[in-house]
Amino acid sequence: MFTGLSAFPLTPMNESGIDEEAFIRLIQRAADAKVDSISALGSTGSYAYLTREERKRAATFAVQHANGIPVMVGIGSLRTRDVLQFAEDAQEAGVSAVLLAPVSYQPLTEREVYSLYETVTRSLSIPLCVYDNPRVTHFTFRDELLGEIAQLPNIGSIKIPPVSSNHDEAKARVDQLRALIPSHVKIGISGDWSAAAGLNAGCDIWYSVLGGLYPEISLRITRAALTGSAEEALALSEQLEPLWELFRQHGGLRVIASAALRLGIGSNPNLPQPIQGLDEKARQQLDEVIQRLALQS
Repeated sequence: MFTGLSAFPLTPMNESGIDEEAFIRLIQRAADAKVDSISALGSTGSYAYLTREERKRAATFAVQHANGIPVMVGIGSLRTRDVLQFAEDAQEAGVSAVLLAPVSYQPLTEREVYSLYETVTRSLSIPLCVYDNPRVTHFTFRDELLGEIAQLPNIGSIKIPPVSSNHDEAKARVDQLRALIPSHVKIGISGDWSAAAGLNAGCDIWYSVLGGLYPEISLRITRAALTGSAEEALALSEQLEPLWELFRQHGGLRVIASAALRLGIGSNPNLPQPIQGLDEKARQQLDEVIQRLALQS
C-alpha cells in the first residue's frame, strides 16, 4: 500500500458540487496506468472544501473505478468528531487507507496533535498515513513527535515535505526520521520537484500531484528511482523543471486544475471558490510547457 507511486487526483468541482464524470475519468486514468495506489481527497483533491456527503460519494466512486488498485482518502477536518465520522465513512466505502493532516484554525500544540492521531487510530481497522504539510496546516512536526505518533496502532506511513536536492543532505534527512520510527512505517515524499531526490534518498513512496493527471511519466521516475537508476530518475525529473517551476510559483493544485482543463477533463471553473485557476499569463505559460514536454494527452 505504501510503496511506489501514489497518484493524487484533482476533485473537479464548481459551486454546485463535484463533477463526478470528470472525477471518475481521473480515477480511471490513474488505474489504467497501473499506479501503485490512488490517493483521492488529498490536498489536490480539495477535501477540506467538501461536505460529508460529497466526501462519501467521492470515496465510493474512487474505490469503484480504481480497478482493484488500493485507494486512500483524506479525512482531515477541524474537529476530531468530524474526522472520526469521515474515517467511518471511508472505511464503509472500502478504502485501503486514510490520510490525515492536523487541520486547524486555532494553532495546535504538539499535545493536541498527538491526541488527534491517538484518538483516530483507535477507531481504525485500516492503516493511516500521517500528512506532514506545514505549508497548508501551519503546523510543523518535530521528528520526535512523528516518532511518537508512528508508535500508535495502524500508522502505516508518514508523508514528508520536500527534501534537499543534495543527495547527502536528503539521505541524512530520511535516515534521521527512519531512526525514530518502526520499520513497518513507510516514508513518503511530497513536493513533486523533490520526488526523485526523495526516492533516491530512501523514501518508499511518492505522493504525487503530477501522478494524478500524468501517471505515466510519474511512474517512469518512480520505477527508475526504486530500481536503483538514480541518475535516470533525476534526469527525467529535470526534464520537467519548467512544470516544477509553475508548481512552485502557483501551487500544484492550480497548475493541475488548469492542465486538466487543457486535456478536456471537466469544465471551467473546476476549483472550489474562492480558489481560482491560473490567470491568463500563467495559462499561456502552462500551454507552452505542456507543448514543450509533450503532455497533451
